[in-house]
Amino acid sequence: MKNSFKIFVILILSAVAISFIQTKTITGKVSDDQGTPLAGVTVKVKGAPTGTISDLRGNYKILVGQEDKILVFYCVGFITTEQKIGDRNVINVAMKPEALSMDELVVTGYGSKKDYPAKSAPMVAGVAYESRSNFQRYNNNFNTEGYASVNENGYKNVRNNPLSTFSIDVDNASYSNIRRFINSGSLPPADAVRIEEMINYFKYDYPEPGGEHPFSVSTELATCPWNTKHLLLQVGLRGKSIDKSSLPPSNLVFLIDVSGSMNDPNKLPLLKSAFGLLVNELRAEDHVAIVVYAGAAGLVLESTPGNRKEAIMSAIDNLEAGGSTAGGAGLRLAYREAEKNFVKSGNNRIILATDGDFNVGESSNGGMERLVEEKRELGVFITVLGFGMGNYKDDKMEIIADKGNGNYSYIDNLQEARRVLVREFGGTLFTIAKDVKFQLEFNPAKVDSYRLIGYENRILNDEDFNDDTKDAGEMGSGHMVTALYEIVPAGSGEKIPSVDPLKYQATKKTQEENFSDELLTIKVRYKQPDGNTSKLLEKAVRSNPVSIEEVSGNLRFAAAVVEFGMILRESEFKGTSTLESAARMAKSAKGEDEDGYRSEMIRLISTVKDMRGLADSGSF
Repeated sequence: MKNSFKIFVILILSAVAISFIQTKTITGKVSDDQGTPLAGVTVKVKGAPTGTISDLRGNYKILVGQEDKILVFYCVGFITTEQKIGDRNVINVAMKPEALSMDELVVTGYGSKKDYPAKSAPMVAGVAYESRSNFQRYNNNFNTEGYASVNENGYKNVRNNPLSTFSIDVDNASYSNIRRFINSGSLPPADAVRIEEMINYFKYDYPEPGGEHPFSVSTELATCPWNTKHLLLQVGLRGKSIDKSSLPPSNLVFLIDVSGSMNDPNKLPLLKSAFGLLVNELRAEDHVAIVVYAGAAGLVLESTPGNRKEAIMSAIDNLEAGGSTAGGAGLRLAYREAEKNFVKSGNNRIILATDGDFNVGESSNGGMERLVEEKRELGVFITVLGFGMGNYKDDKMEIIADKGNGNYSYIDNLQEARRVLVREFGGTLFTIAKDVKFQLEFNPAKVDSYRLIGYENRILNDEDFNDDTKDAGEMGSGHMVTALYEIVPAGSGEKIPSVDPLKYQATKKTQEENFSDELLTIKVRYKQPDGNTSKLLEKAVRSNPVSIEEVSGNLRFAAAVVEFGMILRESEFKGTSTLESAARMAKSAKGEDEDGYRSEMIRLISTVKDMRGLADSGSF
């Protein structure tokens, strides 16, 4: 009997040893042909379901069997690459951008159609290209994506408009959506480019807050790189960081669009993976309910503790897409579930995941706005996650997030889902201040005129600043908010916007002897997450500009982002901005770039430059 047992143990150990011998781990790094790391590259064993994706540094790790012969590397906009495994344990890959092909593509211009040799980058579903100033943009005639119009802020005369008032915006959906367009071989429509969201996608080295206020205020002033006669002011807020373990309990409702339009691989399948990352972050004290909507809305999971991850994931994995889109009914049901399980002093939040294509029931922008405004006073906030392309409704989702006391992100790949739902979990889901408003008062002795860069859909009336009934933006744990102003100094001699002298109003001169060294004063108003009365923070900014080369990487990188955004928008204010200067400044301010996001933007600038070069040469 003992001998039989020994033989059995030997056989088991042998089998385990053989299994280890038959498998091995391959590691490596994926980059482009310029050596820049590529994130989100799919790495698969050819002919097998085994796969992984590269991280933000381009690194990957995959387990392969003895019978596996080839690894396949796939990334949108790059040539799919195969590598023989052989006896190698480390396989580094440099992927080349999609080469030109002689396939013909119908390119729609303004009122005419011509055939051109096309760059064989993957086409966006439902998207055609449009020739404009040598760029290739999508054409709305072949696309149902929806974007609210953006009319850029112009210059304001300080004598007539000394105050600039706006609500903060921590949304960053515009940047990842722009990235999706560029990686898919086209440029975004101008209205998809919201420069403040591009700026706020990135982290900056602002000091941690101290004292009574939940955020710090930082400023820097330099010569403007695209117009050296002007100044560029950066204003930054940094919210107090709260450790995940110290966050209050969460009452979450996942509101998931399972309509027929969500059937694409970059919609519901990606959505499921994204929510899987979030579920892994949940604690026992957190609870999740799941509401879905298609032709009708329904509850598929009652509020469930966060430690019952298998039950939550089983409900998500079983979702299938089909039917029309009753978005309004889904929102109403989600709010009811959130109210039913409300946690006092907790984080009560709906997480809406959709392509925004509501077409049944309450679907107009105005209707959605009234719905979320009606419900936000309950203490239930909302996070909006956008997915997909072709029929994407950015305008609807931005309204829902802005009016529902929440934030809005666009998920174009699993790495972005990890950034939003894992790395920035606290900021995305836990609010430290609400109704946060800026008001800057400019000193006419120092400033002739100014313009706020971006935030066009966040502008407030000056009197709204002190009105606590006016809604404004929310700030989460660890969030940062950055705003930039282009300033025309006093005495510049430039023609500035003006009105005729006022007949009935008294003109009051600035007391230059008292404020001669002050450029402006910053005021910030905010409320506690459960409060109704605002608090005020005030800070004067001295007039001591330096050259753009002397400022910190914060302002230089933000300025590079602005240049890139103005070029994508074909802004009338872009001055001497070029893709080359934007890339050069971004590289000089890249810093350690631990997560690789800044390097990624530099690569996007390079990609746009290549696309424009192809258009200039007539090869695109």
